[in-house]
Amino acid sequence: MFCADLVLHPLFDPAHDVVFTRIGAVSSDYVKIAVRYPASNASAHSVRLLWRESPAKSDYWRDGPLLTLTEEKDWVATTKLAGLWPKSAYEYTLASTNRTLLPYPKTPIQFHTFPDPRLPGSYFRFLASSCTIPNFPYVPYAPRTMKGYDHIAAYLDPKTTSTNLNPAPIITPPPGGSNETATIYVPPPPPTEFLIDFIYADVPYYAGDEVEAYQRLYRRNYNSPSFRKVYEKLPMLHTYDDHEIINNFAGKANDSTPPYPSAVVPFKRYNADANPESHKKDTFYYSFNRGDVAFFVLDTRRYRSDVLTADEDEKLTMLGEEQLTALHSWLGRVNSTATFKFIVSSIPFTSLWGHEAKVDTWRAYPDEKESLLATLHSIPNVFILSGDRHEFAHIQFTPSHSYEHVVQEISTSPLNMFWVPFIRTLTMASEEMVTRENKVVIDGEVVTENVEVPKERVLKYIASGSHKFSAIEVDTRDPEKPTLRIELVVNGKPKYNYEVVGVPVNIRTSASALGAYLAGGLKDAFDKFGFQPTKWF
Repeated sequence: MFCADLVLHPLFDPAHDVVFTRIGAVSSDYVKIAVRYPASNASAHSVRLLWRESPAKSDYWRDGPLLTLTEEKDWVATTKLAGLWPKSAYEYTLASTNRTLLPYPKTPIQFHTFPDPRLPGSYFRFLASSCTIPNFPYVPYAPRTMKGYDHIAAYLDPKTTSTNLNPAPIITPPPGGSNETATIYVPPPPPTEFLIDFIYADVPYYAGDEVEAYQRLYRRNYNSPSFRKVYEKLPMLHTYDDHEIINNFAGKANDSTPPYPSAVVPFKRYNADANPESHKKDTFYYSFNRGDVAFFVLDTRRYRSDVLTADEDEKLTMLGEEQLTALHSWLGRVNSTATFKFIVSSIPFTSLWGHEAKVDTWRAYPDEKESLLATLHSIPNVFILSGDRHEFAHIQFTPSHSYEHVVQEISTSPLNMFWVPFIRTLTMASEEMVTRENKVVIDGEVVTENVEVPKERVLKYIASGSHKFSAIEVDTRDPEKPTLRIELVVNGKPKYNYEVVGVPVNIRTSASALGAYLAGGLKDAFDKFGFQPTKWF
């Protein structure tokens, strides 16, 4: 009976009536907001978004955008609330067209805009994980529970006592960077979360190549009380991987490849529309900045070659020509305009994973990977964020020359899914070596030796745990010591800390930075007269 409940529950609980709203992309002057609000006796209706600064100075709400919700689009719509002040707290609620507040949300949804990008220094954190399915491991009579999100909610709550919250700065790891007895440090909120493999369309079975078969899985996740505790408080950004489509999907730059046309409709509707704007219309790779920190989120499914059916002389690609060009253009820009650079890849960049990873990760596309890696080694402070393998690994890519830069990868999964207890498919170091110069003191003299080191090596590997997420803290307030702190939380407990002191970057700043300072100082005065920020700041 319990097995049938686990397997068939998506059919018995399609969550047609789920109501939700959430924050997606956040900037210094706008946010994107997604809403699902079904109507009971109509095929379409409108919902008004009302907003104000937080904490509220009065009961007055400002009119925001009007969202048109239709049965055809599963009652989901996304809007942009623009004209906001940088580094400010706001709240919003939902109302009918005549401004009568709707029953949901019971309390306003709060959010914070990013600081003005023209000001120096950043200090924030974000979370990253992948692979979620409700009620795993299975618990009878708890079909909507997602324990991984319960752990995130506890991590974000400063009153939580289930983990060792510490108001002091994070413990500096010993030489080598790791600290098994890690301490959680919670800096000022709010963070953002990246999610990959948001649904499993093909686990425990594939329900078919129809939009509704996929759509019900999105509704099911948003109907989870565990997930609701997080998405009503935390801005969330998404990219897809294979399980939003079908296992090991390769799109071959052909949007008619089944089941992509059916799978992409609800992904766009429920998740992608609230992401930052894409580089090109109707694409899902995108980039954005938070202060002097830059992000590029890849699409590793739509354009990739199928390595299993490709001809021997076919040039294999993971990203496709247009996306690869966009990525290189972005790298050229952020090399001198961002301190830390993050590339989000749904699948691991490292070639150290074996088994199925031989054909599904970047390992299967060696030419494109090596070409890209050579570029990354020329840019300081590059980190790759990935998931997919249902394990955690922290990987270091060592360049061939001492004047080049180390690249690191943080691969985190699952958030709410199985882990494999007996089989290990991750090799600790690559067979390929690079020669590095190492200075040692012999008889009082500094001698340079050539040493062979692995091109790729594992800094930390943790396989166990069905609920994993990485919290990444970025601090560039001291430009001479930009710092990145990584913390892995497994099943609600801190398991690994690592601190990286990055390379100082001479950031090209805008001459309008003074305007940013003036804008911040005049904000309160303008508020008194009801003025809104304008482009001349």
